[in-house]
Formats: sequence, C-alpha cells, structure tokens
Amino acid sequence: MKCLGEWWQLVVRVCIFEDEKVTDLHPLTMTRAAFELRIGMSSLLDKILRMVKGVKPSEVHLEVRGYLAPVVKMRLPEYKVNEYKPVEDTIFINARLLYAGEEVELSGEEVVAVKDGYVAYAYAKKSTLEKAGEGSVTEILSRLRGELGTKEAETRLINWPWDLVKYNAEMIRREFEWRGKGGVVPDKVEVVGEKDLVYIDPSVKVYPYVVIDAEEGPVYIDAGAKVFPFTYIQGPTYIGEKTYIMPCARIREGCSIGPVCRVGGEVEESIIHGYSNKYHDGFLGHAYVGQWVNLGAITTNSDLKNDYSEVQVFINGKPVNTGELKVGAFIGDHVKTSIGTYLNTGAVIGIMANVLAPDISPKYIPPFTWYIKGVFSRGYGLRRALRTAETMMSRRGVKLTEEERRMYEYLYEVTRKEREEYIRRSRRKKA
Repeated sequence: MKCLGEWWQLVVRVCIFEDEKVTDLHPLTMTRAAFELRIGMSSLLDKILRMVKGVKPSEVHLEVRGYLAPVVKMRLPEYKVNEYKPVEDTIFINARLLYAGEEVELSGEEVVAVKDGYVAYAYAKKSTLEKAGEGSVTEILSRLRGELGTKEAETRLINWPWDLVKYNAEMIRREFEWRGKGGVVPDKVEVVGEKDLVYIDPSVKVYPYVVIDAEEGPVYIDAGAKVFPFTYIQGPTYIGEKTYIMPCARIREGCSIGPVCRVGGEVEESIIHGYSNKYHDGFLGHAYVGQWVNLGAITTNSDLKNDYSEVQVFINGKPVNTGELKVGAFIGDHVKTSIGTYLNTGAVIGIMANVLAPDISPKYIPPFTWYIKGVFSRGYGLRRALRTAETMMSRRGVKLTEEERRMYEYLYEVTRKEREEYIRRSRRKKA
C-alpha cells in the first residue's frame, strides 16, 4: 500500500471539498472555508497538502460554499476554486480532514473512505466519474458510495469547533517534529527543559526575564515576534509571525497564536487565528478566537462548570453535548468585547457581534448583534460595522477588500431572521 503523499502522481487531480457538516463549525467557518481553520502550527489545508507533497497548485481544486468562493480565490489565488469537473482521475479529500501523519492507504484501486459517517477521502477513475454524472462534489461522492461501497478511514475529521482545541497540543508536537528546527535559542533566553524542544527564529526579540518551559512539549516562536519581560511560555505552544506577547503574560500549554496578534494576560489551550488582540489581563481558556477580534481588558471566559458536568455548546440553534468537561468560547471574526466582559462556559459569539459588560454573556450571541445588560440590539448596523472593520484592519496595514465586503453583506442578510428573533425575545423578557 502506498501513502497518499507518494501516490498523487498517479492521478491528474486533487479535489479538496467542503461537505454539509461544515456549518457545524460556525461561527468559525462563516467567513472562511473549513480547510482555512488553524490547528497546531498551520491550517488544515497546509496539512492536507503535506499528504500530497509535490502536487502542483494547478492540480488542486478547492470546492467551497458559493458565497465564499470569491474570498477564497482572493486568499489562495494559486488554486482553482469551484471549477471542478469530473473528467479526470481524481483524489477527493474532505476539507475537515486533520492529517497528522497517518498512512492513507491507496493502491491504485478505487475507494471511498469514511469517518464518522462522512467521506474523509476517495479515489475514482475517469470512467467511474463519467458514470456518476454531473453535479456537486458531494452529490458525486454520494453516487460513488453507492457504486464502490465504503471502507473505514484511519484519519480524523474536525466535526465540531472544540475538536480543534482538543487536538491542538498534539498537532503542535507533530508539526514541531516535521519542521525539524529544535535547539535554536538565543543565549540569554531562560529555558526549562530541553533546548532541543525550543525554536526561536533569529528575527524574534525576546526581552529579559522571559521563561520558556519545554518540559511538557515544544515551543516554536516564528519570525518577527516579540516577547516582552516577565512572560512565561509553556509548551506545547506556537507563536506566529509578528505576534507580540505582552509583559507579564502567561501562555500556558496547548496554545496556537496566529500571525500579527497582541496577547497578554493568561491563555491556556486556545487558538487565536490571527490579527486579533487580547492585549490586557484576563483569562482565555479552551477557546478558538477568529480574526480581527478585540477582547477588552479583563475579558475572561469560563471553560469549566461549577458542578464539573459536561459542557453544552449551541450549534445551529441547538445545544450539543460536547462530551468534554473543559470547553471555552468560540468567537467569530470582528467580534469586540468591552472591558470587564465575562463569557459563559462554551459561549458562541457570532461574527461582528459586540459584547458589553457587566452581565455574564448568554451561551449564544447571533452575528451582527450587540449584547448590553441582558438585551440584544441591532447596534449601529452593517455600514458602521464595516467602517469599524476597515479602521481596525488599516491599523495593521490590511485593506478590507470588495470580496470581503460582499461576503459580510450576504451574511448580514442570511442571519437577519435569527438576529431579529433574538432581539424581539430579549425585549419581551425585559418588558
């Protein structure tokens, strides 16, 4: 049997596709394709492409939800987006697949491999695809399941937002090994544990009185980052390019902090996607924070219930049992919290929402709403929200593109009904 990473040259196309389960990853996947989600030291897409190492970008097709296609094309211009046609031998890979180095068995025989009831990956020849006929990739794969049958995949799929947090520490360890750069540490940096488990890019500035603890796992600090004095960083942890770790921060185990973030206070087992600020004191634990988020001073999320019972998270309007004792917040892009904000255990905060203290947040806050003193409101509306987004992005030298603007306009409309219902209910409750 050959690993998929060695076998791709036998086929013409690789198609990485989103399926219907992708909406269970909201609000994180409202503004990005599932394969753009970060875990470990890179995105799901980066890891999938490692499976098919050597594949040319022109041979990779990305199939995403229609409204996201222009944004994905803008972000990933080297790949074809929503152009797939079943006219050549094809390897199909689920956009939610988490590749951690497992062997994906393919021998040239056609196969449909499933995990948790969903297609994880598949291979079909041109002749079989012609029989399957036209349609969306998920429709084609449904027909292939009937035609070829299925086998159980050994790989994992990201089914829920908390899966990203659950597997993050493991993926930091795995990707640290893949990169093979351990032992690069400036002389004056204090390391507890083996220096071989620490990599600090030569362009990183580490100030005095910083402790890096690698006893429980590796620490990787990427190019252009700064780590200010009196900071503690515990592995496994990844700190992205041009991110600043503020004075007296405690970055505990299992953290992945993407590029161009400003992070202070205490952070534990959390992922910050990138370009987000948690500048001041406050606790963030077992959470995933999207892009362009600003968490006001002392913003704190709960990740454990007082009775130690399993945490429920609202997904698509319904509570879902996570099977986990520790689950933090899932925060969509462009969310803002005021100083002194407290987020409930397993809270879901929709994109472009504003959360203002003093009340502890509800379990779910819809996109584009404001939550103030127990009441939901429309806030300033979409136009003002987009102006705020432009202002924040310009401070990091980034422009809000026309593709992104149209995406937010679309999402504002499709979430309008839910938003208005929450506003009506909260007003009735207050009356």
